[in-house]
Amino acid sequence: MDLEKVNDDKELDKWLPITANQNGKWWYSTFHNVTAMVGAGVLSLPYAMAQLGWGPGVVVLVLSWIITLYTLWQMVEMHEMVPGKRFNRYHELGQYAFGEKLGLYIVVPQQLVVEVGVNIVYMVTGGKSLKKFHDTVCPNCKDIRLTYFIFIFASCHFVLSQLPNFNSISGVSLAAAVMSLSYSTIAWGASVQKGKQANVEYGLKASTASGTIFNVLNALGDVAFAYAGHNVVLEIQATIPSTPEKPSKKPMWKGVIFAYIVVAVCYFPVALIGYWAFGNGVADNILISLEKPRWLIAMANMFVFIHVVGSYQIYAMPVFDMIETVLVKKLHFRPSFVLRLVSRSIYVAFTCFVAITFPFFGGLLGFFGGFAFAPTTYFLPCIMWLAIYKPRRFSLSWFTNWICIVLGVLLMVLSPIGGLREIIISAKNYKFYS
Repeated sequence: MDLEKVNDDKELDKWLPITANQNGKWWYSTFHNVTAMVGAGVLSLPYAMAQLGWGPGVVVLVLSWIITLYTLWQMVEMHEMVPGKRFNRYHELGQYAFGEKLGLYIVVPQQLVVEVGVNIVYMVTGGKSLKKFHDTVCPNCKDIRLTYFIFIFASCHFVLSQLPNFNSISGVSLAAAVMSLSYSTIAWGASVQKGKQANVEYGLKASTASGTIFNVLNALGDVAFAYAGHNVVLEIQATIPSTPEKPSKKPMWKGVIFAYIVVAVCYFPVALIGYWAFGNGVADNILISLEKPRWLIAMANMFVFIHVVGSYQIYAMPVFDMIETVLVKKLHFRPSFVLRLVSRSIYVAFTCFVAITFPFFGGLLGFFGGFAFAPTTYFLPCIMWLAIYKPRRFSLSWFTNWICIVLGVLLMVLSPIGGLREIIISAKNYKFYS
């Protein structure tokens, strides 16, 4: 092998955002994972419950929590299964499992759809939260278009996206993780304080059979979107130091367990108490149903805004890593500050443009949730596990993985249908750039 190429790769690794800094602590992985997972999706969980009803709703929530924790454990285990090598990126693991070319073709498009999709949805969410904050604090002020608030959100990222690597955004990530816990607590706390609404109904939201089916599919997509941290888990683990005596999987798994406890503390109370209080009349964002106390709802919307600022960065970092790898390796640009400034600014501008053009929040969640999150979160890790470890047929591991794969494939095929219908319904009375 060419020694110069090896040295070049090592130098490039020191510059690229995922591998530049490998002295992360286990608690970094906790708040990176919380920030990646507990997104604004938590606020749509009562709405998903309203579309599913009590029994199926609780089953879907609990099952998703268990399955995604299991597939996350698989990812953490597979990070260093080849002695002396680390799979620092999702696609590197895919290439090892499926072959150089095929692995890239399978993983990269899905990962990009997820990460770019989340960034677009968060642009919309950030803008909407800021607008809600403005309208709540100042109800008599002149109405400002959502577009301008999305611009404000994007302008934060033109600055923040210049932070070089994962460890450099750990402060932003910590703030975001604290915010997600805060606004989740406000959401269920305010629901408890409001109490069960008069003439609340727990029957299914839709009145027709076809409407019910579409709603159930959309709700499944919403839940899939809520459990979506897997796309960045190997990249987060790449920031933790590792030696043969102390592999990175131990601190990483410790961080993941803490993160999943926080996820449960955020998700279950919001979903169950929100649905209990408002029944099937709950809005697709629980904070919209909670109009009072005004100062508290304004604060919660500000927290959501701060949270999605951090979350956007967590999902953008692997995309920056891919863009910069291609620019340096394939197009032979020199690694430099200017290259970073231009490429990352173009990416932020692109996500901002798409968000301003299509701001249908609820439908977008269902559509992206099923279409892209189900594979990377629910069943790709299982397929890789079967391909690499080849567990004995009909053993517990074999059965567990196949069950996850079947459920994940069903989710991937069915939930985008509900999301697409929701987008079409929203688009009927939508004016571009209003």
